[in-house]
Amino acid sequence: MLDVNNLIESGGLLLIALIVCAESGLLIGFFLPGDTLLFTAGFFASQDKLPLLGLLVVTIVAAIVGDQIGYQIGKKAGPRIFKKKDDAWFKHEHLIRAEKFYEKHGGKTIIMARFTPFVRTFAPVVAGAAKMNQTRFTIFNIVGAIGWAISVTLLGYWLGNKVPNIDKYLLPVLGLAVIFSFGPAAYHMVKSRRS
Repeated sequence: MLDVNNLIESGGLLLIALIVCAESGLLIGFFLPGDTLLFTAGFFASQDKLPLLGLLVVTIVAAIVGDQIGYQIGKKAGPRIFKKKDDAWFKHEHLIRAEKFYEKHGGKTIIMARFTPFVRTFAPVVAGAAKMNQTRFTIFNIVGAIGWAISVTLLGYWLGNKVPNIDKYLLPVLGLAVIFSFGPAAYHMVKSRRS
């Protein structure tokens, strides 16, 4: 796993913005530590190592831009995907189902995906490929980015202010943040396999 503390200390707000942007919608960013990065950055802000307002603005903008880029990637790749022949990995039926799903549930999917690692990276691309209305996508992208960036960052900030000597417990707290991030996805995967 990437050393989040070192990333924040060495790169500051610019590196945080680049990582959030890449993790939010660029297909190369699925392995990046978005939730733990924001949580730890919030903690650093509580220790006056980062400006809280600047951190929130940078992460919200980076998350919005990342998803918009991911949407455009999906939109451009979509027509080529539809021309592709069915094989073991790809079925037109799945893409058509995704298109219908995004017509019905696209907005809440974009918002909920923000809080789920891996899904956060691929949801905007799928939305673009599934031809989700761009204005609708943008509105839910903005709402999701604001909710995600503020809630995760402020949780780290709040704990940094409320728990004395939390820096001694940062590793276990980050472990809890990772469980919080991956827990819902793991639960749904187990649940869907059983059904």
